[in-house]
Amino acid sequence: MQVELGRDSASVAHQTEVRGGGAPSIPTALDAPVLDNAVWAALDGPHAHLAERVGRAARYPADVYAFAALADPADPAAWADLRRLVGAGTVVRIKPVEKVPDGWEVVGGGVGVQLVDTALRAEPAPEAERLGPADVPEILDLVARTRPGPFLKRTVELGTYLGIRHQGQLIALAGERIRPPGWTEISAVCTAPEHRGRGLATRLIRAVAHGIRERGDTPFLHAAADNTPAIRLYESLGFTLRRRSTILLVRTPGTPGEGGAL
Repeated sequence: MQVELGRDSASVAHQTEVRGGGAPSIPTALDAPVLDNAVWAALDGPHAHLAERVGRAARYPADVYAFAALADPADPAAWADLRRLVGAGTVVRIKPVEKVPDGWEVVGGGVGVQLVDTALRAEPAPEAERLGPADVPEILDLVARTRPGPFLKRTVELGTYLGIRHQGQLIALAGERIRPPGWTEISAVCTAPEHRGRGLATRLIRAVAHGIRERGDTPFLHAAADNTPAIRLYESLGFTLRRRSTILLVRTPGTPGEGGAL
C-alpha cells in the first residue's frame, strides 16, 4: 500500500485535459462507487476464484495479498463472518474501516489514498517483459530493496506483471493487483535505486495501463500519505486523487484456536 497528503479528494482533484488512449472522463472516474470498497468488489467479482469467503466476509490467500474485506463495514453480521473466516485472536488487515465492533482490537493502521486514471497516456514498453512464477525470487529481492508495498510469493497470480532488465538483472517492476469490476489496480511500482531517474517507472506504468485498457478496464492505484514523491509522479502522469480511507490492522475477539478458521 501507500498513503495520503493530508488533503481531501475535493481539494486535490483537478480538471486535467484527457489525452486520448481510451482515458475515461474525469466525472466518470471520480464517481465510481465500486472503488469505495475495492477489495470486496474484487473478491466478490473478478477475483472470486481466489477468495476465501464466509458469508459477507472474504480475504485473499495469505501468500497472495494480505487483505480481507467486508461487504459492508457497518454490518455487525459481516464482522461476525470475518471472525469465523479467520478464527479467534487473529490479526487481519482490512479497509476501508473507520471503527471496529466491541471486542475487536486495533493493533495498527494508516490512511490510504486512491488515485484514478483521468488523463494517462497508455502505451506499450517494447523493452518490458512479462514476469511469471519463475521470476518471483528476483521480484521479491527488488521489492525488499525498494519497498513499494506488499508483494508475496503468489502475488504475481493477481494479474500481469512487467519488468525491465539491465544486463540480465531485474531493475524495474510494475503490475496488476486487485480487480473490481471494470477497474484494475496498478501496483508494485519500483525501480532499483541505482537505475532511478531514467523514467523506467513511468514507462512501466504506461505499459501496464495499456494492457488494462486493452481489455476494457480503467487503471487506478493506491499510495501512502507519506509517499509524496510517488503521489506527485502519479498525478503528473494523469491520475487524480479520488478518495482517502483508513486501513486497519485488527485482532479478532477471543483466543487463538477458539472458533473455526478456514
